[in-house]
Amino acid sequence: MSNYAFLAFTDRGAALAEKLCRALGGSLTAAHGDPEFSLHDWTAANFPRKDALIFVGATGIAVRAVAPFLQSKATDPAVITLDEAGRYVIPLVSGHLGGANALAKEVAALCGGTAVISTATDLHSVFAVDLWAKKQGLLLLQPERIKTVSAKLLAGETVHIESAWLIAGDAPAGVVIGGEADVLVDVRRRESGALCLVPPVLTLGIGCKKGIGAEQIEAVFSAFLAERGIRPEAIAAAASLDRKAEEPGLLAFCARHGWPVRFFTAEELLTLEGDFSASAFVRETVGVDNVCERSAVASCGGTLVEKKFARDGVTLALAGVEPALDWSV
Repeated sequence: MSNYAFLAFTDRGAALAEKLCRALGGSLTAAHGDPEFSLHDWTAANFPRKDALIFVGATGIAVRAVAPFLQSKATDPAVITLDEAGRYVIPLVSGHLGGANALAKEVAALCGGTAVISTATDLHSVFAVDLWAKKQGLLLLQPERIKTVSAKLLAGETVHIESAWLIAGDAPAGVVIGGEADVLVDVRRRESGALCLVPPVLTLGIGCKKGIGAEQIEAVFSAFLAERGIRPEAIAAAASLDRKAEEPGLLAFCARHGWPVRFFTAEELLTLEGDFSASAFVRETVGVDNVCERSAVASCGGTLVEKKFARDGVTLALAGVEPALDWSV
């Protein structure tokens, strides 16, 4: 079920919105005839929670409604408007990252109308780096730098992309691999003015002493990232030994970062083959010679990216899989 919110202001608009709601999924509010309806309150309730806000009515109403809530093209939901006859569908906000352009085209097809797309890269059939990043599952760290990349392409200049992994297929027009990077695709920190795209492909393996607090784990984690030069956005999950499954500090630390956590028995971790940082003391204590490295590898099924980092009763390691990148948008 799509997470869309429809708002209509007339009987005819409500009928069209109901048709679209049935086809696309979501919730419908009919504002006409309701003396208690507040446009501001409706927008405040739906803007942070919905993937798209769809106004069936005047574009000006939608503009005024969402203006106080706009924050970033990287986080704002798609916002589109259409007239009550379904003739013109206009994406207003988050055309690429939020999917407003694609949704407008879908709505227009259902209405038999026209999607009014105004983003320059679409109009001139130029490579849209933000749309590509979304399709490839890459996190876009500096959305304000998108316009620099797009401006170069629209001016007929070459955009240079540096990627830590192979990108399958032929690069689009105006884009080359190598040279002084305008776009960086990597999990590691780099001092650069380039637009950074990060694949969330790493798993953090965690070992810790009993009773350790979330803040202490957080401090060690920050030191680990700084020393190894890893971007935190690249981490998508965490893993540890099953004996840590009820450890409040570890669980709170992972919850703070929004990571799912997997736990493995010592026997499961010992079956893994690889060059792990073995500790006789750890094996005697918990039944396996290494927790952080082995659990990270076991969880993601990949390879070690960063070996054990130990400090203040916490051990951390990273394992990951290679992202499958291509030039499709």
